[in-house]
Amino acid sequence: MTQPTILVGVERKSFADMHCSVAQCLEVVGEWWSMLIVRDAFLGVRRFDQFQERLGISRNVLNQRLAHLVAAGVFEKVPYSERPPRHEYRLTKKGRDLWPVLTAMRQWGDRYAAPDGPPIQVVHKDCGQVSEAVMTCSACGGALSARDVRVVRGPGDQDALLEVGASGPTPLPGT
Repeated sequence: MTQPTILVGVERKSFADMHCSVAQCLEVVGEWWSMLIVRDAFLGVRRFDQFQERLGISRNVLNQRLAHLVAAGVFEKVPYSERPPRHEYRLTKKGRDLWPVLTAMRQWGDRYAAPDGPPIQVVHKDCGQVSEAVMTCSACGGALSARDVRVVRGPGDQDALLEVGASGPTPLPGT
């Protein structure tokens, strides 16, 4: 079950056919309950009833979301009881790789939607300090913001992309 999106007068129920990494991420976790389920998994929740109690989500919607996240490889379903049969949901590597996405969303919410301050704070285990994640270049360690980068074609490009520079979006050469 995905959120329908109106795009140029056409109702979109899936991003599966869209050749874009952001769209493909949204295809997996773009439904509004999905990232809250993933958030709770990072907080140590693993069992269906725990997710349901914490989120207040209907059992059938939670079942659909968990089944989708398992099918997409974000969670693995692991039995913990044979009688009655019960499973817990553990983040896979693919699921754990959503940590920076979830962190960016939390930090944005802390900054723009938490007038009384952040509901939780993240403490770095190594130094014991409240920490905020920052984006840095993997090559040189420099800060990364939208103004510090430009977009170029990647090896999987099939469509015309836009290069964003100081003067704003400009088509890539040859497009």
